[in-house]
Amino acid sequence: MKIAIFTDIYAPWGDGGIATSIKSQKDELEKLGHEVIVFCPGFCATEKGVVTVPSHKIIRLSKSVVALRPKKVERFVARKFPNFGDFDVVHVHYEASCSIAGIRLAKRFKVPLVQTQHGREDMGIATNIGHPFQLITATALNFAHERCLSHAIKIQKDQYLAPTLTRAKMWELVVNHAENADVVLTPSRHFGLKIKHYGVTKPRLVVSNGISQELVGRDFKIRQMQDGDVLKMIWNSRVSKEKRIMPLLEALVILKRPYILHVYGDGNELKRAKKYAKTHRLNVEFHGAVDRQEIIKRMTESHLGVMMSYNFDVQPMTLLEAEATGLPVFICDPDMMEVVPDGGFIMANKPGAEKIAQALKELKAEDIAKMSKVMMKNRKRATQSEQIGDLIKAYEKAAEYCGGIDHFSKP
Repeated sequence: MKIAIFTDIYAPWGDGGIATSIKSQKDELEKLGHEVIVFCPGFCATEKGVVTVPSHKIIRLSKSVVALRPKKVERFVARKFPNFGDFDVVHVHYEASCSIAGIRLAKRFKVPLVQTQHGREDMGIATNIGHPFQLITATALNFAHERCLSHAIKIQKDQYLAPTLTRAKMWELVVNHAENADVVLTPSRHFGLKIKHYGVTKPRLVVSNGISQELVGRDFKIRQMQDGDVLKMIWNSRVSKEKRIMPLLEALVILKRPYILHVYGDGNELKRAKKYAKTHRLNVEFHGAVDRQEIIKRMTESHLGVMMSYNFDVQPMTLLEAEATGLPVFICDPDMMEVVPDGGFIMANKPGAEKIAQALKELKAEDIAKMSKVMMKNRKRATQSEQIGDLIKAYEKAAEYCGGIDHFSKP
């Protein structure tokens, strides 16, 4: 197959779980003999099969490069690939400019279109932008999106996931983006049910993200500790408001056991977190954004990975990496129970600091070993190679939906 992937986040001009998952999908598809071209914002692509689209020289979004307007990206790609219709499938991974251009090109050249819905954009806006700019931002984004793509679904405020007009506007953007596809993918079942609730009618499939086979191929050991030992924890996520590092730090203030927390990542809460940790003399070390191999090394030396997000994440790559390295995890969101194997995690029954501290205090050394054994047993399922067959079936489903399955062929 000849596959076009459109994304607004891709390394090295953007980081995080989405970029990592797309890279691993590209690598696995190419191993199977498929031709993959990734279209993304950036400058001077150095990776084979990556085309950088026209992008802003100065504007950044969370330090990631931002593509120019969708129509400019569309014209650029159409000029560079006049035979764009030769692609067998277009796979879109985001809801911003470059990805919107991918949808428009797929429709224009009548190429089967698959869209992966990765995240809770409603919570991203509601958590990170203050009043009254939340509603202004959500309204502007929704308006700009509707100018480029059909908006057949209208979302009103409700008591489920859209209790404010801001969140209703963002759900409207997300579900209409999905509704423009031929087949919609979600990395987890719980998010698929959420977009169905808000009106997505297109075929929906759950296709998990995955990590590099190289990581699973390494020799990791079952974590061991003795009662009374220092509990070694690692935070390996954005240090941003929606990821909720502050409740964890507040829990450490009242935690009555020896611990050390290593924090890897950058974000809009980093400065506040550092100040709080210093003020309360917490045993926390902040390492910033570092090379992936350094983080993996720290994971092998840790007893517990911590993820505090609640009602936000869909399928964090952090949890898949923990599973692949045999690292037990602490979660707060019941939805994440779908991501981590049963027996491989502990969870606070409420996401506040007191319950987090209580769960950490009650954690025994024998629990660490038991959870680590479960994670080690399930390592293989976290790999992209285990998921790639489902992804190819989704491509075939999209082609069938478009009436074009006959032009698919094996590499």
